[in-house]
Parts: sequence; C-alpha cells; structure tokens
Amino acid sequence: MFYNAKNGNIRIDNTDMDYISFGNGQKNLIMVPGLGDGLKTVKGTAIAFAMMYKEFAKDYKVYVFSRKNQLEEGYSTKDMANDQAEAMKKLGISKASIMGVSQGGMIAQYMAIDYPELIDKLILAVTVSRQNGTIQSVVNNWIAMAEDNDYKGIFIDTSEKSYSEKNLKKYRLFYPILSRVGKPKDFSRFIIQADACIHHNTYDELERIKCETLVIGGDSDRVVGEKSSEEIAEKISDSKLILYKGLGHMTYEEAKDFNLQVLNFLKA
Repeated sequence: MFYNAKNGNIRIDNTDMDYISFGNGQKNLIMVPGLGDGLKTVKGTAIAFAMMYKEFAKDYKVYVFSRKNQLEEGYSTKDMANDQAEAMKKLGISKASIMGVSQGGMIAQYMAIDYPELIDKLILAVTVSRQNGTIQSVVNNWIAMAEDNDYKGIFIDTSEKSYSEKNLKKYRLFYPILSRVGKPKDFSRFIIQADACIHHNTYDELERIKCETLVIGGDSDRVVGEKSSEEIAEKISDSKLILYKGLGHMTYEEAKDFNLQVLNFLKA
C-alpha cells in the first residue's frame, strides 16, 4: 500500500538518523534533501515522498535520509557524507544511485569523491561546489534570522528567492498561514547545517568523480548562484547538464519533467 512506504531510524555513533523508504525495485536510489532538513527531518513523511516520486517506485527501492539528529558544532558536508556512507553500510546498501538536492547535492559530491565504490549514478540538483557571493549572502542572512528566532522571515525569504514569479503570485496569498507551520523548537540544527553550506568547497576535487553524473539547475537560481550548475558540469568529465530557463532553486519542483529527466538518466 502506498508503494511500500516506510518510516525508519538507524543508530549513527552516539545518536540516530531518521530515514524513509518506498518502492519495490531491485535497484537502490538514495535521495538527500537540502537545508530544509535543518528545520524538519523526514520523519513521518514516507507516504508523502512516495506519492511525490511514485514514478520511481516500480524500478527502485528509494531511500531518503536526513542528517543525524544530534549535530555537533563544525559539522561539515564532508562529515554528513561520512555519516551517509555509514548509514548505507548498516542497512546493507552496497551500491546505489544518489540524488542530492541543494545541500544534499553538496553531500552527494563528497559521497562520489570519497566513496566511489558505493555510487552507481549521481544526480546533482540546484547545488554548488564552491562559494560565491550569492550563496554567502543568502545563507548568512538566514543564519541571522535563525539567531533572532525569525522563522517567518526565513520562510518568506526562502520562498521569494526559490520560486519563479509565476508561482510566487499564488503562494504569497498563503504566507500568513504557512509561515506559522513547521517552526522548530530551536534553530541550532538549522544554523549548524547552514554554516556547513557556507563552508562547502569540493570544486578542486570534482575531477575525482568518475561515475555518470546528471547536473540539473535553473539559470535564475538566486540561492546558490546562476552559474553553479555549469561550473560543476564543466569539472566532471562524464556529466550531462540540464539547465532550465527562467527557473531557480525550486527547479526540482517547478520543472514538470524533472522526475522524468532523472528517471531517463537512471535507466539509460
């Protein structure tokens, strides 16, 4: 029922990690979400994800992993990749294709660099390999809001910088309601993950990625920068770039053929 959707939890070091799974396929696909994980983990979202990515359920066993529940200061995207690799091994996942979105893409880069034996194919969506003025300005602003306990400000600024104007015209009507839902008890988890974003840098190591890679972005990304996807694709030898015109950081939600493009790449 509901594509065999299940909620799970696994022990990692002295803490634990939430994850979900769905699908009945023989191949494994791992999805790693973005910075929103700092506000809410994937706990309890198995059915919602299964419905959103139902196209993958027939051919793949899909896993979506959060970061571990207790984060230490200075926890980096490289550390996150190490924990992701440990979680895979504990669940008996010897090889998988990995799709990382935004910060999840930063983690996925380190997975492909440091654990190539675990990776089949790699999808890097709306992400960045090195720092630029755009991501520094945006994420530092979110950190300042988090330190002020300003969840509404984070929600609205994230929406305004991520969606196309076409969808913003619809969503702005619901800001007063949506900006009250999902506020975390504290922002320490978000701040630690956000800090990891503004210190991420794999640019000089991308040439070590040898697996087939699909890079997807929008040419109007106001979160990670408009050229970040092109930079990544240029550095990875076996890569394909899909750049959506007029879309930004929510390309993976707004592009109607996003799931199809990913699925075609995985099956090719």
